[in-house]
Parts: sequence; C-alpha cells; structure tokens
Amino acid sequence: MELSLQSSRLWEEVIEQTKVAKEKGTDPLFWALQVSSSLSSSGVALPSTDLAHVLVNYICWDNNIPIIWKFLDKALMMKIVPPLLVIALLSQRVLPNRRSHPAAYRLYLEFLKRHAFAIKCQISGPDYEKVMKSIDATLHLSEIFGLQTTEPAILVVEFIFSIVWQLLDASLDDEGLLELTEEKVSRWAIKPQEMEIDGHDVYDEKNIAYLEWLQNFNTTMAIEIIGQFLQNKVTSRILYLARRNMSSHWVNFIHSLRLLGTNSAALKNSKALTSEDLLELTSDSRIVLSRKCKTSSVQKFHAVMAFGSLASSAGLCHGASRSDLWLPLDLVLEDAMDGYLVNTTSAVEIITGLIKTLQAINGTSWHDTFLGLWISSLRLVQRERDPIEGPIPRLDTRLCMLLSIIILVVADLIEEDEGAPTNEKEYGSTTTNHWKEMKFSRKRRDDLVSSLQVLGDYQGLLAPPKSVVSAANQAAARAMLFVSRINVGSAYFECVNIKDMPISCSGNMRHLIVEACIARNLLDTSAYFWPGYVNGRINQLPYSVPAQAPGWSSFMKGAPLTSVMINALVSSPASSLAELEKIFEIAVNGSEDEKISAATILCGASLIRGWNIQEYTVQFITRLMSPPVPANFSGSDSHLIDYAPMLNVLICGIASVDCVQIFSFHGLVPQLACSLMPICEVFGSCVPNVSWNLPSGEEISPRAVFSNAFALLLKLWRFNHPPIEHGVGDVPTVGSQLTPEYLLLVRNSHLLSSENTHKDRNKRRLSEVASSSSPEPVFLDSFPKLKVWYRHHQRCIAATLSGLVHGTTVHQTVEGLLNMIFRKNHKGSQSITTVTSGSSSSSGAGIEDNSLKPNLPAWDILEAVPYVVDAALTACAHGRLSPRELATGLKDLADFLPASLATIASYFSAEVSRCVWKPVVMNGMDWPSPAANLSNVEEHIKKILAATGVDVPRLSAVTGGSSLATLPLPLAAFLSLTITYKIDKASERFLNLAGPALESLAADCPWPCMPIVASLWTQKAKRWFDFLVFSASRTVFLHNSDATVQLLKSCFTATLGLNIAPISSNGGVGALLGHGFGSHFCGGLSPVAPGILYLRIYRSMRDIMFITEEVVSLLMHSVKEIACSGMLKQKLEKLKTSRNGLKYGQVSLAAAMNRVKLAASLAASLVWLSGGHGLVQSLIKETLPSWFISVHRSDREEGSGLVAMLGGYALAYFTVLCGAFAWGVDSSSSASKRRPKILGSHMEFLASALDGKISLGCDVATWHAYVSGLVSLMVGCTPNWVLEVDVDVLRRLSKGLRQWDEEELALALLGIGGIGTMGAAAELIIEHCDP
Repeated sequence: MELSLQSSRLWEEVIEQTKVAKEKGTDPLFWALQVSSSLSSSGVALPSTDLAHVLVNYICWDNNIPIIWKFLDKALMMKIVPPLLVIALLSQRVLPNRRSHPAAYRLYLEFLKRHAFAIKCQISGPDYEKVMKSIDATLHLSEIFGLQTTEPAILVVEFIFSIVWQLLDASLDDEGLLELTEEKVSRWAIKPQEMEIDGHDVYDEKNIAYLEWLQNFNTTMAIEIIGQFLQNKVTSRILYLARRNMSSHWVNFIHSLRLLGTNSAALKNSKALTSEDLLELTSDSRIVLSRKCKTSSVQKFHAVMAFGSLASSAGLCHGASRSDLWLPLDLVLEDAMDGYLVNTTSAVEIITGLIKTLQAINGTSWHDTFLGLWISSLRLVQRERDPIEGPIPRLDTRLCMLLSIIILVVADLIEEDEGAPTNEKEYGSTTTNHWKEMKFSRKRRDDLVSSLQVLGDYQGLLAPPKSVVSAANQAAARAMLFVSRINVGSAYFECVNIKDMPISCSGNMRHLIVEACIARNLLDTSAYFWPGYVNGRINQLPYSVPAQAPGWSSFMKGAPLTSVMINALVSSPASSLAELEKIFEIAVNGSEDEKISAATILCGASLIRGWNIQEYTVQFITRLMSPPVPANFSGSDSHLIDYAPMLNVLICGIASVDCVQIFSFHGLVPQLACSLMPICEVFGSCVPNVSWNLPSGEEISPRAVFSNAFALLLKLWRFNHPPIEHGVGDVPTVGSQLTPEYLLLVRNSHLLSSENTHKDRNKRRLSEVASSSSPEPVFLDSFPKLKVWYRHHQRCIAATLSGLVHGTTVHQTVEGLLNMIFRKNHKGSQSITTVTSGSSSSSGAGIEDNSLKPNLPAWDILEAVPYVVDAALTACAHGRLSPRELATGLKDLADFLPASLATIASYFSAEVSRCVWKPVVMNGMDWPSPAANLSNVEEHIKKILAATGVDVPRLSAVTGGSSLATLPLPLAAFLSLTITYKIDKASERFLNLAGPALESLAADCPWPCMPIVASLWTQKAKRWFDFLVFSASRTVFLHNSDATVQLLKSCFTATLGLNIAPISSNGGVGALLGHGFGSHFCGGLSPVAPGILYLRIYRSMRDIMFITEEVVSLLMHSVKEIACSGMLKQKLEKLKTSRNGLKYGQVSLAAAMNRVKLAASLAASLVWLSGGHGLVQSLIKETLPSWFISVHRSDREEGSGLVAMLGGYALAYFTVLCGAFAWGVDSSSSASKRRPKILGSHMEFLASALDGKISLGCDVATWHAYVSGLVSLMVGCTPNWVLEVDVDVLRRLSKGLRQWDEEELALALLGIGGIGTMGAAAELIIEHCDP
C-alpha cells in the first residue's frame, strides 16, 4: 500500500507542495488549505487515510523537523487526516525510536492528549469503517488480540487498549522494569529494529543533559496519559470492555501496570498523578454502572433492587431483619428434615450452591454470609429441641446438618477461595469480579473467624439441647484446659465429670461448631483465646486419668475388643480419623467376630454423633457394604455369602430414619443403593438351607439378610407412590426420577471425572467412594432377579393383576403360601378352599406342619406375593375370610418373609387407586373402630391448622357419626396389618417402610380416611399421637386445592407480618416456620406455623402446576398490601411536609422494597421447592409471559402507581431468584445447561414486547419496572446469564431500554454481553458519554 501511495502522482504532488511549503516556511494553515483544496479537486474524500500514510512516512525520519510536525498538527485540526489512524501510524514509528527522537515522542504524546480522547467526532464520518480497518492493518490488532472480527467499534476498543498498553510497555522499558513482567518482552514495537547509532534530531538535542531530561519528562508524561485513559469517562469504560472480553490479555496488562505503579521513579516527578493514585486506578473495578450518564429518574430504584438492600438499616424495620435475607436457606434446611425425602444429591452440594446464589443476589460479604449460615442452621436445631415421637428424623439429623454438613459446606467454600488459580490466565471473561480480587482477596477464612466471633452474641440460639449438653461442656472444658496450658488427651474427657471442674465449663453450640471447624482445619486453637470463649483458667486438674478406662484412647493403645470395650466404643463417637481407620482395618481384615464388632461400632455413636468425622464414617460403612472378592476365593457362590453376618449388622445399623437421612445428606444414597442391589440379588437367590449365628446368639438366615437389605433399598426411592405422577413440561418430577435405574445413573456419574472434579471437595469424596466400590459403571441389568421383580412390580401397579397360569411354579408357590398363612384358621376345612379372585384360585386344607413352608429363594416368594394378597383380599370381600383372619394371615406372610411387606404395600396402594373395592365399616366387630378418639383427633387437627385459616371438614358430617366410619377395603386391610406390629426396635425398620406407604395410601383416599387411620394407630401407639395427628392434618390440603391456596396465603401473611395473629406479629422466618410442632408447649398441641405445614404436604400433591399462578397472584397481592399499608402511607404523608423529604422518601421506599424482596424471596423458594427445575421452567416460559399479556384490573386509588412499580420489581426479583435457585448463578452445576434455552425464550419475549411485536395487558409501570429490574439484577448479580443470551436479543433489549432513557442500564447490559455486544457497547459509550 505504501509503495502504491508513493508511486501515485497525486501524492507526489502533495509531497512536492509540502517540500515547497517547508522551504518557504509557509504558514501551516495555508498549507493545510492548499492540500485540502488540491485533494478535493482531485475527488479524494476527506479525511484521507492515504494522506495520513503519506505524511507520517514523510516525517519519519527524513523530515523530522518542527514545521512538518506543525503541518501534521494542522491537518489533524482541519480533519484532513483521521486522527486515530495518525496516532496508530505514529505509534508504530515513534515509540520504537523514542530514545533517539525524544522530541518526536514528546509531540506524539501531545497528539494523544489532544485527539485520542475525542472519539465521538471521529466515528461519525462516512469512512469510519475504512479508517478502523486501516488501523487494524497498521497495528495488527486482530492478530494480537485474537478477535476474528472487523466490526469497527470492536476495533476501537482494541485500538484504545493497544495505545495504553504500548505507552505502558514503553514506560516500563524506559525505567528498566520490562524484564520484571511475566512476558519479559513487549508484544508491541517499542524498540528499534536496528541498533541506534545516532539520532536525527538536530535542534537543541545535542546537549546530553537536556536529552536525558526530555526522556525522563516523556516517561512521566506517558504515565500521566495512561492515568488519563483510566480516568476519562469514555476511555475508562472502553477499557472496561477490554477487561471484560479480553481478560487473558487484561491480566498481563494490569500486572504490568501494577508493577509500574509500585516501582516507577518517574511517577515521583509527576504533579498530576501519584503512585498511590495509579495503584488505586488498577484496583478499582469501576463497574460500568458507576459512572454518571444520562439516565431516568427511576435509576435510584435499581440500586435498591440489585445490591442487597435488605442488609441496610432500613431492612431491619417492619418485620424484616438481616437474617431474613437467608429465608430460602431456612426453608431448604427445614425441608431436608422431611423423613420421606431421600435425596440423591448431597446436601453439601445443594447448600453450597444455594449459599453462592444468595451471596451473589444479596450482595453480602462472606462474613455476613457465614453468619447467616450459622444463624439459619442454629434455628433449625432450636426449632425442634424437643421433637415429637414418631418414625421421623429426630434431633440427631438436625445436629448432623449443623455440625457436619454445614461445616463441610464452609470447608468447600474456603477451599474454593484458597484453591483459586494463581495464574490469572485461568480466569475467563465471564468472571464477575476483578481478577485481582480473585487472586489476592482470599478472605473467606478470615470472614469465617469473624462470623464465629460475632456468633457469640446470639445467646438465644446457642443454648444446647439436652442431648448435647455434655458434648458442649466437654468442648468448653477442652478450650479452658488449653488456654490454661494443661495438656490432657482425649482419655481424660472419656472418664471425667465436667461438673467436678473447679470452674464452670458450661458450653454452648458455638463451642461445638468451633470444634468441628478445628477438626477440619478451618480454624486453629487460637479460637480458644477469643474474648468470652472460655470462663477462665485453672492451675491443675482435679484428679488424674485412670490407667485403663475403656474407650477410644485405650483402644488406640492396643486394648482388645472385649464386650465392655465394644459397648464403650459404640456409645461414644470417635474423635479422630485415625480411630475410625483402625476400626475399619479390623472390619476388613479381622476375624469374623471382630468384623461384626467393628461394624457395630461404626454404626454406633460415631455415625450418629461423630460430627467431626461423620463424612468418613459413612464412607467406611458404604465401602464395607461392597467387600472385595478375596484373592483366594474359588467358590461357585458369591463371595458376599461369607460376609453375611457383618453385612446384616451394617444394614440393620443404618436402617433407622435418622441414619438414612445422614447418608442422604452426605450424598451416598446412590452408592448405598448400588451396594445393596448385589446383596439383594445374592441373598434373595439363596435357598434358605444355611444360617449364621451372631455373637449375641441371634440366628440369621439368607431371607433375613435379604429382607433387611431389600427394605433398606426400597426406602431409597418412592416405590410406594402411585404410578401417575404429574410431570412438569419436559422435566419429570423428582419423585418419578427416584427409580433403581436413576440411582445407578447418579452413582455412575460420580465415577466420571469432569474437569472441575478436582476443584470440588464434595465431588472428590463421592468419586472416591464410588471408585472404591467398583471402578466400573453398574447397571440394573447386572441384577436380573431384582430387575424382574421391579418390572413385575411396575406392571402390578399400572394394571390389574393377571398372568397367573395354573400348574406353573408361581401358581404352586401361591398355593403353598395360601395354605401356610391360613392353615391356623381353617385347619381341615374346605370353606377357605375356594379362595378366588380374578387372577388366582387356591384350594386345600390348612396344614400345621412347618415342613410344608416353601423352602424357596426370597425372589421366588416375592413373585407370588401379589397373587396371594389378591386372593386373600378377594376372599375377604366375598365373606369367605374374616377381616381378623386376613390380617393374621398377612402378618404370618410378612413374618415368614419380611421383605414381602413392600409388595403387600404396593399392591394395596395400586388397588386403592383403582376404586373397585367396596368400603368396609370400621364398626369394632369385623374391623377395628376409631370411635374411641376420632373426635379428639378432629379437635387436634383444627388446633394444628388454626393459624392457617383453613376450614377442617367435620368428620361427623362426612361419616354420619364415628360409628359409621368407613375405609376402602385395601386400606382397611393394610391398616389392620400394620397395627399387628409391635413398636420396638426389631420392627422399626419394617414400620419405617410400611408407615409412609400407609400414609400415602390413606392420603389418596377420600376424607376422612387419614384421620380414621390416625385414630386407630393412636390407640396402639399413644406416644405417637402428635405425629399421627399432624400427618392426618396434612391430608386436608391434599383433597382441597382451595385449602392449599389458603395455606400459601398464610405463608405470605405470616412472613410479612400482615396480620395480627400472635404467631406472625413480627413476621420473618420465625413466623413462617415457628417452632416446629409438638405438645411441648403449654396446653398441648399448638398451631403449626404455615411454612412447616407446606413443607410437609407439597410432595404429596398430585397437581403442582397451579402453584406458579397462585404464587404470582399472592406475590402481587402482598405487594399491594405492603405499598398500601398504613405505615407506608403515613410515611408518604410525612414526605410531603418533611424538610428533608427526598431522603425520608428514599428510606420509606427502601423499607417497602425490603418487604417486597422478602415476599419475592418467599415466592421463589416456594416455587423452587414445590416443583424444582420443571416448575421454574413452566413459570418462566409460560406463566410469566401469560401474566404480562393478560389484562389485570387496575386500582385507581391513591398509590396505585407505586403498587404497579413495586409489583414489577417484585416480579423481577422473584424471576431471577427462581432461575438462580434452579440453575445457579454460574455454570458449575449440571442444571445450568438447561438455562440458555429457557432464559433465551424469556429474553426473546421481553425483546419482542419492547419491539412492539407483542401487546401487553399489564400496567406500563409494572412492565417498565420488571424489565429494568430484571436486567439490573442480571447485570449486577448473574452476568454469566447475559453471556448465554443471543446477541441480537441483547441489542434489541438495549435499544428498548434506551427508548426509556435507561442508557446506563442499556450500556451495562451490552458491556457484559461478550464479544458480540462489545462493539455496540463501545458505540453507546462514545455516543452518550463523550461530551
């Protein structure tokens, strides 16, 4: 191009004109006019890129004299040449030769100051695109930055970035600092290609001292110009775009800039910029939104919406508190306590994701985040200090959540922070924070310390429940002895009575939390010296430690596993991983008795109360459930047969509700299921001709091992639920996913090492456990017997029982079982010989001889059980078998093979759903009668629901009197069977299986079936009265959607304090969740908080689709109540007369906004918990667009504009929270893969509405507030979401926002939209921020 320019006759004439003007000393203005006229007459468009090349080539370096520089300056001023291109050309020629031509460098810097900041006028010309392409060709911007685009605005960003970077590298080189950078050399041409021998400047530069001064002056000036680029409102924003979208280059640039700011000697000579100023500029992330630009009057609300205003002082008023920020966390923690919930996802993963989401959305510090986590977890424990009795998780589960799971969450968060890559290049452009903060902050550990120190002020939450008072006191005593410099081992605490200590060692929950943190290296023992942590010091111990007290200390010293030692280790938790490892070693390599003892110890206190090492305990137990094949094993049977006693101890030891929940919390349910399946397969296939004797004297058979394992396996998915479960959109409900195949799928996913696994402690733990069991994926096809049973089980539920062929093996098994279970009642009688049903028949006399009990494998028996139960139920329906005989026969069947209880339950559940059986009268003769306490149950149900405003149907109106209470025959039969069980430890694991099935079965039946069931069970288990009545009260909502809506409304009114009921007078989390439920209050059962009720019913609702519409409606109603409350009206009246009205009005509005955000937070939590990803998808893709399109009644009363605006902001906050709960704020979770499609659909709807393609029916103020609030939240809290939205949609949204005078928000949206929107953002910056 240069050759073509020089050979051009036109440019030769221009050069000749310039030479003549130079020789004559022509006035630069005259020269410029002459050249302009000449070019115009030749048809050359001005400004001319070719002329810029000609002039720069002419100057450098044969004509490097002042008058030629003046000609160039005048050409720039008269816009004959494009300034940006001239700067680019000069940077290529002047910077490398700045030492030999310091005066030229000085002039170049002056050109920068004059022209580099006036960008607006330079991008409006017709040759804008041509100029930028020429600059790209000159500086090789696309090649250096790797952005394959020729969009001129993007080239502007690259150009500004490159000019500043060239100045930076040149300054570093001038000060001898360039070699200290990471790259050692500059990527720019800042050094001459050939050796500098002599300069060409011949005017006043011969003086060496002057030259040195000028060079130093130039360096100082260059650094000052760098500062101007970082401070100027246009160029600083353009550099922000570079930081966002070229982060790998930016981190090198900013590292060099900090190096200069720290070490520059030239900066000391600057009067305009100091080293501190420059470092401050580099540390200031300066979000695009922070600059003042043209914006609308509602901009002040965006700050309230987007940046955690609930943490402000205004948020502490009117029922809202700082802790209400964490309301979703309180709900999730309480929801996890549902005994019917067995989650395949680790609670650590769930809560960690939720904490990150809330921290991002609320904009809180990590100190406040950790404090909120502690407070919510402590509230969880205090909510059930004295829980009611029943087959539900107890206090141990809540303590596990606080002292194990939450500690692991904190550990993961701190490891994530401290394990952040030190090489900033690993950070992509999606990071929301400045890379410097990611590299250097790492303050989470310090914030953890400060949060625990502040936690000591919350004494009301720290009081330990009775069961952990001793552990808390020991923790306090350990700290006191440490600060007293008295060194004692754990043996001392195994035998000392804390009451004998000379100083009170009264501990609380904070002591236990701190000990759990110390155990996981999150804290050190300096925590013991915190002010107020211990009560004082002592000089000596009250007495010495016994030499050989049985306990973990003596065990570690070599004491044998005697019965006394075993009891001691079972009753007290291990205090260290080394102790657990020694027990595990014995379980693997010990004798048969030692293995059993070790398994018993692991399932004891170390599992339930060993919070500091609980994650290792569950891992060791899970590993023992899958013992490896011995090296010398050569038998034809499975090697698992040899481990039967130990496996049975393990299975029974973890079968309680609390233990299952603990495994669920730690994410080991999929692996536990994978371990149980081969046990069921093997022992269910064994002919029961072998047995094993346990050290306790108990004899177990293969059927017993199978039944125990099978019962535990079935608890891990909702086997007892009806086959019709409502799916949402294209995402099935969680319940329908909990199948054997899904459990194995999740388990197999733990084996896959994704690129992020090594960065995630929780994933590493799960991967290690899965790999230790089997390094290969496991599928249901590996267990043919289990698969056959499962398919048969599904068929029996989905359709009427059929397929029994006379004379087959199954038919013979059915005959044998019927003869066995009914022989006592019909010995020698033919009256039962015709036990017929639609699917089977059996005849024969009952025989007492035990030898006729089927000697078959358990799987063969289970295959026949549905036909046996069907035949028995049909005989009872036809009067050939009395109800008592039916119940006794079924109990005999369940005693013969306890695993058959599951098949019996599923059969009865399926038959109830078919509605083909006539109801039976519970009259006290044929069937048990609930009359004794049915009315009492009714009154207690009313009392429980008193706070919700829900009407409880009167039982007498439904039944015509309790004596006429009826139940469907299958339900009555199953109820009668369950009542025959004793409530003891031996029956617990089977009642835990049958109980939920019975409740689910009764809940599916018409009202008042469940109260009748509860009345009969309370007659048997009086201490379970509270639990049973509460379970019965839940069914009120399952049969009446209006009652569910009323319950949801009660949740809102309680949380927001919108009514005068005592339970919700203060609002907030306390009113929503209350104190759990139970009779530990004065006067017996108290009203249950609405949040607790909803958390215990929503999983049983068959239709959840209506939830989204109702929650949106309730949210908008709540906003109206908040906006129109007397409190806010009064403040608005004061605003009219207040001297400082603006400030007072902002406080009033902020207070209202806080309550609106609390309502939206509750709404989002309810939607997410109720239906998970599917319901959130339905909300965003269907419900919200329909709501905006629909016409809503507009109240024209005073304040309706405020209601509309607050309603829009509430919906925006609600939408973002729902999405964040479902998908996360980043892309670390698998669920985030669903986000682009759903979010893209919603953003397309917004853009189309802004384009005028969709007519809206909602209030304009509501729509305006919603769009601006949603975009503000996405920009400020979830910037990764913006990157997933189509570039065209973002541009259309930005255009619509600008039409609302929301330039600042439009710019922020484009600024984080990635490379695709960077050009549009740059143009918007230049257009609206350049004066």
